Amino acid sequence: MSKIAVSAVSYTNTLPFLQGIRRSDLMQHIDLSVDYPSECARKVIDNEVDMGIIPIAALTKLPEYYIISDYCIGSDGAVDSVFIFAEKPVTDIQSLRLDVQSRTSNGLAQILLKHYWHRDVRIVTEGDADAYVLIGDRTFGKKDTVPYAYDLGHYWKKMTGLPFAYAVWVANKKLPETFTDAFNKALADGVSRPEDVIAGLPVYPNFDYEKYLTENLDFRLTAEKREAIDKYLTLYKGL
Repeated sequence: MSKIAVSAVSYTNTLPFLQGIRRSDLMQHIDLSVDYPSECARKVIDNEVDMGIIPIAALTKLPEYYIISDYCIGSDGAVDSVFIFAEKPVTDIQSLRLDVQSRTSNGLAQILLKHYWHRDVRIVTEGDADAYVLIGDRTFGKKDTVPYAYDLGHYWKKMTGLPFAYAVWVANKKLPETFTDAFNKALADGVSRPEDVIAGLPVYPNFDYEKYLTENLDFRLTAEKREAIDKYLTLYKGL
């Protein structure tokens, strides 16, 4: 039987999942690659891999998909790794530069600007702008170095009252139930001790890995997070 190709994210927020996968018997049955979020999505969409942890915005690009896990990259409020950074208050910005590594967070920023802050701003993908989206490890220790930092998980919670799921484990085809059950158990094992991944990670000023991995991130794909996904996708399609 051929191995199942899996794409995971290279950010710290996925390390608990990866430790569970790598310590399981699954490694005998998968080809694992590690990419940034938008590349994970592209690989799943283009059928270069069978499954991956992909940004929820990418679900709109898949004609058929299966959410195969009880786990996600999520938060219930501030996530501390998904931001709009700005040189001026968000109520004054006229332009926003998107993050080339992101799909969902770019959409989330635009949704919040439109529906929470009621701003109509110019969107750019390169060059100068009043503000910019930045996600993942590149944000660590940065929020205290810019004039304004807006945590998008926090403002989504304020706008909707819901938690958020940034990325979910998705297959682009039906996979064997025995595999998905084993995969889910491996993820559960990994996120049961997220602090185990901290040793050896780079140190950043004013950034607490333990708080990030055990408090800011919420790995459970709950009914409320599924509701948030549906709400996000509705708003995203209306951008």
